[in-house]
Amino acid sequence: MLLKLENIYFKYPGEVEVLKGANLSADRGEIVALIGPVGSGKTTLLMIAAGLLEPEKGIVFLDGKPLKDQLPEARERIGLVFQNPDDQIFNPTVYDELAFALNQIFNSAMEVDSVVRSVADRFNITHLLSRPPYRLSMGEKRIVTLASIIAYNPDILLLDEPTANVSSRIAGIIKTVLFEFKQSKKAVVIASHDAELIAEVSDRVYVINNGVTIGGLDSKIVLSDEKMLAMADLKPTRIEKT
Repeated sequence: MLLKLENIYFKYPGEVEVLKGANLSADRGEIVALIGPVGSGKTTLLMIAAGLLEPEKGIVFLDGKPLKDQLPEARERIGLVFQNPDDQIFNPTVYDELAFALNQIFNSAMEVDSVVRSVADRFNITHLLSRPPYRLSMGEKRIVTLASIIAYNPDILLLDEPTANVSSRIAGIIKTVLFEFKQSKKAVVIASHDAELIAEVSDRVYVINNGVTIGGLDSKIVLSDEKMLAMADLKPTRIEKT
């Protein structure tokens, strides 16, 4: 198993426990969804999976070895796209945003430039490269944050509400990228309230409620279970996987 979170507990200072024994796994070549109501711990679990937060109890495994023993190097293998793009974008231009992580990896400016332009072309954002990110629409910002992660080619892609407040065109681009990432034998974990997205792209689904996860089952099973959907604060959808 490429990524495994086992019996995770976490509490923010001065607050009640957010996670109370949560579990999650994702292997190469699969898309895993994490669904649950607002405040259920989805974002916290993703941040722990990315190595940005350390659990009070429990272990995160990367390729069967504890993630904490592989940091900080392992962060190059894990990409996290935040729910709010403004929390992630901080460079003066889109070009600089795409190049930021690459500059930590490559010594050659030519290599960085080549990857940036290739990724920009792939996401159809070449015309935005000289633009300051604060002038972009929400959909464009989401594409830029996703492109900045894809640029350094991680093994694991973690996404927090990737299709929130975007047009159907942008959502379609995101779905295409997720399928391509899966086909390249990498792992994807999505935390989302977008039932259509989950039904279309996910292989397995976890439900998280009150800090505890259940499921990890085939998406068709979870998305047809009214009790699980009610726990996740989602309505049934008839959208089928493509």
